[in-house]
Amino acid sequence: MPDQQTRSRPAAPEPRSTRQRAMALLTAAAPALGAYAVVRAVGLLVFWVSASVAGKDALHLLGGRWDSVWYQRIAEDGYGYTVTLPDGSVHPDLAFFPLLPALERGLAAVTPFTVQGAGIAVAWLAGLLAAWGIFAVGARLYGRRTGVVLAALWGAYPTAFVQSMAYTETLFTALAAWSLYAVLRGRWIAAGALCVLAGLTRPSAAALIAALALTAAVALVREWRAGRRQGLVTRNTRMLLGVCLAPLGWLAYVVFVAVREGSPFAYFDVQAQWGNSIDGGRALAVFIAGLPLPAAIGLCAALGLLGWLVFLCVRQRQPLPVLVYGIAIVVISLIGSGYFGSRPRLMMPAFPLLLPPAVALAQLRTTARTGTAVAALALASAAYGAWTLLGPGPP
Repeated sequence: MPDQQTRSRPAAPEPRSTRQRAMALLTAAAPALGAYAVVRAVGLLVFWVSASVAGKDALHLLGGRWDSVWYQRIAEDGYGYTVTLPDGSVHPDLAFFPLLPALERGLAAVTPFTVQGAGIAVAWLAGLLAAWGIFAVGARLYGRRTGVVLAALWGAYPTAFVQSMAYTETLFTALAAWSLYAVLRGRWIAAGALCVLAGLTRPSAAALIAALALTAAVALVREWRAGRRQGLVTRNTRMLLGVCLAPLGWLAYVVFVAVREGSPFAYFDVQAQWGNSIDGGRALAVFIAGLPLPAAIGLCAALGLLGWLVFLCVRQRQPLPVLVYGIAIVVISLIGSGYFGSRPRLMMPAFPLLLPPAVALAQLRTTARTGTAVAALALASAAYGAWTLLGPGPP
């Protein structure tokens, strides 16, 4: 019988070496990486043509403005630069975390790249690593087809143009995605180590730290309630070690700023100087109230859509670390008092929000329908990205 023949076939031998396992993972992820690369290539092409028509330098727009300049200055000269604005406010470079500048400096030292070129190269490579990690999470939870669509959707995110800039979003998302994948596989030490690097990349690593800690706490409580108390700590040594590792990167930078500035709360003072503080969403409410009515309605509709995606993630019963991470990124992005134009960018690492639409698109009857939907989103994202990058304000 066919079923018996299928069952009697010998299983394919598992790769033995780390290199073979990595190649197997890369081969499995190739469709996702290809889809992501095509989506981002469309965005870059539309932007490049738009920049040429406008007579602007595309590379400068991607790597020579706004936060990119701060990271590159740190890469070249280290910390210590401060800007005093005409209104008297002070902006020190200590607000920017060190991993991206360190990678820029290292890559520029061993390649012909300038520091600016190195920043763009790191962002592009990290974007591919992020797409790979996002695929790995999606494929493990809902199948390879969903994983491919999820990676493509992340590349078509409304502010996905930032993924091509010398910013930290792609680097952070790559580290977060692979850390979550490690948790899903029970590789807690690897997850904690990746979280350490994420904590040296962006302050939003707090979301990833919370996801690991809460997941471990729930697992321990469940074992305790199930009566498996004997040797509980010993059995979960790796999990506890991973959780203890997770916050060390973020804490290390906070301590560095504290020692450098001679104050235990110096890091938070630095963020306050940039206008970044936690106010529970009050500043967001005031911002919406000050908008013209059509703009306020549009922003409220966007927030409603965001809330609906969060609800779908909960209803989808995503694994706890994935769900907590996605929701925490959204919350952190909305409860601060900083520059409001950056909120969509700050939420871009919350790729779990895209899992419900990814599953829905993957379930369409034909690949052509799925591809058409993704292509339409990619073109819309590309047009919005070109319009934004050619504008005067930072993303």
